[in-house]
Amino acid sequence: MPDTSAPPEHVDARPALGRRERKKAATRQAIADAALALFLEHGFDRVSVRDVAEKADVSTTTLFAHFPSKESLVFDREADVDARLRGCVRERPEGQSVLEALRAHALESWIPIATDPRRREFAALVDGTPALREYSERMWMRHADTLGTAIAEELGREPDDLACAALARFVLEIPTLTRDREDPETSVEKIFDLLLDGWRSEAV
Repeated sequence: MPDTSAPPEHVDARPALGRRERKKAATRQAIADAALALFLEHGFDRVSVRDVAEKADVSTTTLFAHFPSKESLVFDREADVDARLRGCVRERPEGQSVLEALRAHALESWIPIATDPRRREFAALVDGTPALREYSERMWMRHADTLGTAIAEELGREPDDLACAALARFVLEIPTLTRDREDPETSVEKIFDLLLDGWRSEAV
């Protein structure tokens, strides 16, 4: 299941963009920030798309040029998450295993989210809104498919390989499994140690 405790990720590690692309990115970010502020203050169902557009000082046409639906305003980095999941597997350093690449990605990308001060508010917003829960679950499945396929390709297996699909789904559960732990970083490390060494060593 998706980690609904994680607010939208606003850290952008992509290469420098041209002026036009930077302007588009800034507009998109302004819309996403306005939407989140309104949704957290008033609730998802009590805020209209027009309300968001007015707060961001854009037209509704501009808003929909960046976001295909009201729900997507909440998960504004969905495409980036997919790209980063693929990238961490396909572009890992030479000699690094897929699991170690995923460990590095989890520590770099997910630990900051676990300490985001908006995390609990965001979780309550998603958990308390049926439309957002449903969207989040569909999004989680897309990420799982993306990651499972990328792992399978790297290992030279069929795209629907069961072991690769299972690994992808388990890895994507890690934010949920560690979000309320006192030390999320240590918890992430422990889970990946378990994946690498197996339950037998843990039982011993």
